[in-house]
Amino acid sequence: MTELALDDRRRHHEAERLFARKRMFSIGLPVVAAIYLVYVFFAFDVPGLVDRARLDNAQILVADSYSHKTHVTLDTRSGEVEVAIEGEIKGLYPDHLVPDWIVQPAAGEARVDLGSGQVAEIRDGAVWLHLPDGKVIEARPTSQGVETTLPEGLDVPVNVSDTRLTVTLDDARLTVTRTRIEVLRYFFGWEMFWFDLQSAYAGRSATELAALAFGGERIDPERHNITGMLRDFWNNRVWRHGDVAWALVETVIMAFIGTFGAAIIALPLGFLAARNFAPSLLARFGLRRVFDFLRGVDGLIWTIVLSRAFGPGPMTGSLAILLTECGTFGKIFSEALENTDNRQIEGVRATGANAVQRYRFGVIPQVMPVLLSQVLYYFESNTRSATIIGAIVGGGIGLFLTQAIITQKDWEQVAYYIVLIIIMVMLMDSFSGWLRTRLIKGRPGK
Repeated sequence: MTELALDDRRRHHEAERLFARKRMFSIGLPVVAAIYLVYVFFAFDVPGLVDRARLDNAQILVADSYSHKTHVTLDTRSGEVEVAIEGEIKGLYPDHLVPDWIVQPAAGEARVDLGSGQVAEIRDGAVWLHLPDGKVIEARPTSQGVETTLPEGLDVPVNVSDTRLTVTLDDARLTVTRTRIEVLRYFFGWEMFWFDLQSAYAGRSATELAALAFGGERIDPERHNITGMLRDFWNNRVWRHGDVAWALVETVIMAFIGTFGAAIIALPLGFLAARNFAPSLLARFGLRRVFDFLRGVDGLIWTIVLSRAFGPGPMTGSLAILLTECGTFGKIFSEALENTDNRQIEGVRATGANAVQRYRFGVIPQVMPVLLSQVLYYFESNTRSATIIGAIVGGGIGLFLTQAIITQKDWEQVAYYIVLIIIMVMLMDSFSGWLRTRLIKGRPGK
């Protein structure tokens, strides 16, 4: 066999080996991925998750995010009936503003029209729920529990036990326990968003408010109606617009201090960690490991540690962001410095510049666009992170969001805060993009 034939055979075997390896990967990888997905399916208990899903609770949560509830509550211990929005003291209706679908003929009594032919009557310490088909549900709280009388053939969801009754209607709900009878009705919109019930402008229509704003008789003789409306809106006791606005500013300040403070600290450290600027291999190696440690610990972990050390507050959140981003920026800056062009540095050296001047005029102009772009991007990202960090350290909009979630009933305020956070992030994105363009590329046309 000639040497040429042997070479052809070797090339043929090599090609077959390569094709076999490709076939193995093309078949093996999907098989491994399929096995892993099967493992995840059972390890994460996906079938159990489906069984545990409560779509009715999800529906209530979604409805609570864009609507409000008016509660009519009888306290069985005091015998008093209260009408309040979301059942809160701040939402307690004064007598002249009680909705017309609620009639209170006497103390401890109420007739509540729930719409669609559904009426709840509270009297003598009990409640009767009249349904459109003529059926009546009766419940009476006692010291031992709740005595319930249910008609046959009910077609509404009812959850009943010895100590509790819950009837869920389309836009209303009845709950009875040993200590209270509560009837609530849903309405679309965020009630008291503009004015709380203590404001002189509450309960007025948009037409009435417009008339008062543009020439109507002054509600308060000492100030114009527009001034009074703005003041009552800003100091709304339920939605707290003034406090929420400051919380948004506080969130941005947390991100700003943490991000730009880290950038200022990381820039000189980046020179010490860069291969072409490090004074010694040991210093470079040590700084690189410090950067790995700082960015390897998540910002939330730093937040918990620092809150134990310095207590809660926005500054603690800023320090947590600063520590994390010092590690991130140190790595990014040092790698950017390692890719600088030495010819520009040598050109500055030829003018007789010292080391600081060489760095200032020969290095910084080369890396500044990259560094500035990264810092602005992380500033935008940390604005989102500051929301979660603020929830832990008690600062910023994150604190308001957490407080609203904990109550398990203020979901319309949760939706409001989420909308504000999204708007804040969008504005920060637009601002950082505009600033990046102006600082890196200059003004348009130049």
